[in-house]
Amino acid sequence: MKKYLLAAALTLLSGSAMAQTVLTANIEPATTWVRNFNPFNQTSARQSTLDFIYEPLVVFNRFDSNKPVYRLAESFKLSDDLKSIEFKLRSDLKWSDGKPLTAADVKFTYDYLKKFPALDFVSIWTFVTDIKAVDGQTVRFTLANPSSLAAEQISQLPIVPEHVWKDVADPVTFANETPVGSGPLTEVPRFTGQTYDQCRNPHYWDNAHLKVDCMRFPQLADNNQILTATADGTLDWGVSFIPDIDNVYVSKDPAHFHYWYSPSSMVAFLFNLETANENNKKAFNDLKFRRAVSMALDRKTMIEVAGYGYPTLNEDPGLMGELYKSWADPSVKADFGKFATYDADAAKALLDEAGYKDKDGDGFRDNPDGSKISFSIIVPNSWTDWVDTVNIAVEGIQAVGLDAKIETPEEAVWTGNLINGTFDAAINSLPASASPYYPYKRAFSASDKGKTRFTAQRWFNPEVEKLVTEFTHTADLAKQKDAMNKAQRIVAENMPMIPVFNNPNWYQYNTKRFSGWSTKENPFVNPSISRTNPARLLNLLALEPVK
Repeated sequence: MKKYLLAAALTLLSGSAMAQTVLTANIEPATTWVRNFNPFNQTSARQSTLDFIYEPLVVFNRFDSNKPVYRLAESFKLSDDLKSIEFKLRSDLKWSDGKPLTAADVKFTYDYLKKFPALDFVSIWTFVTDIKAVDGQTVRFTLANPSSLAAEQISQLPIVPEHVWKDVADPVTFANETPVGSGPLTEVPRFTGQTYDQCRNPHYWDNAHLKVDCMRFPQLADNNQILTATADGTLDWGVSFIPDIDNVYVSKDPAHFHYWYSPSSMVAFLFNLETANENNKKAFNDLKFRRAVSMALDRKTMIEVAGYGYPTLNEDPGLMGELYKSWADPSVKADFGKFATYDADAAKALLDEAGYKDKDGDGFRDNPDGSKISFSIIVPNSWTDWVDTVNIAVEGIQAVGLDAKIETPEEAVWTGNLINGTFDAAINSLPASASPYYPYKRAFSASDKGKTRFTAQRWFNPEVEKLVTEFTHTADLAKQKDAMNKAQRIVAENMPMIPVFNNPNWYQYNTKRFSGWSTKENPFVNPSISRTNPARLLNLLALEPVK
């Protein structure tokens, strides 16, 4: 009888939601869905896991001067010396199974990451030295160094329930198929290889503001399938490259089909400086080689042809670009900018000068010692704009005499290769933030190697790490800029990453079924549904069904 009533309730919920409040979205392409909701998994977990199933302590709104928007936490307080921080949780929080969510769960989560460091994708225990549950609602973190950005750093990690995770034998491989979470959409009444639904958490503390009962995620294999689903109105919320979007999407229903692209994550080419291929490794670790490859890249053609003009040119070897132009030191670009600008003749001359000649007569340059250089650039097969970008890059690299090819694994494989270091060269991106601190922290922290795709180049510099840490020791903007000026000069001089452009903040939205979207006219929050954007939670909570 109980099973019958449960099934009937789910059917009723599903039927009601289908009529009015199911929002259909695209976050990630996939050939089939795998049921994995492990919030610490960086490769196989569904990208709807963070934020929607596991709510952050705080969301920092990059579109509103990085203002804190309190979620599980109702407040935080930094000590005057910036050496510790206390978070106070909201009262009467519950997990989706109805059990209390307390400071003990927060402490458990961070202690758990210390016990299983492979889960710690931001290396929080290089930043924190101790955590204490002061009472049922209050948690105190002691910091390794003073930090004005402590709240942002700590809030990057999901909080998980102790009563579930304490008994997990292997949390690294744990699929967490039936998640117990804290966010708005924790229930998974339907999951198949072709579609899955995430529905309302019955115990969500902010249910009064949640007007969407379920989010539905149809399986779409690549940008072409996503385009079809977007253009026919199936998708309400999307994050994808759509070529000629005004004609192929907006024109189908100008009253309801919209998009808004703002400058976002930096896209760059990189070499794995620790590649297992010893011949390639010699070349990759040669600064002149990296600079020559950079000068072989026709960035403007990548933007106009592969990106349909949507990306923003980035020729800043210090990685600042348009997004962080207020942080850029003009002298850095003046000194090193030529190496981030397309100039095939200069690339050939630099390769000649460095001794890269065709010594075996196969038409491609070899190492100065005669050993063969041959590498593939990996790119997700479903990201058609990036595939075209890499093809343009390969053409330019081959034109200066280097044996480069393209390789197109699935996105999860590409991500895994970047994390594990099982690749030679790649195209990658760094997440956008309110300041260049976070991209630098994610890309150049040695403690993050093997945990995140952002350290894929495996270039680490103690002085850069020191300067990035110094950035957080003060809230004084002038002192922060001084640290960043020094750091960007070192990065520009060494070129560990080769910037080409900044992606737009991909965002398509359909107002036929839901209203309240963040828009260019009302930009209250970053609206991208990408998993690197916790503020997507705030966009969801602003939506309501059109009556």
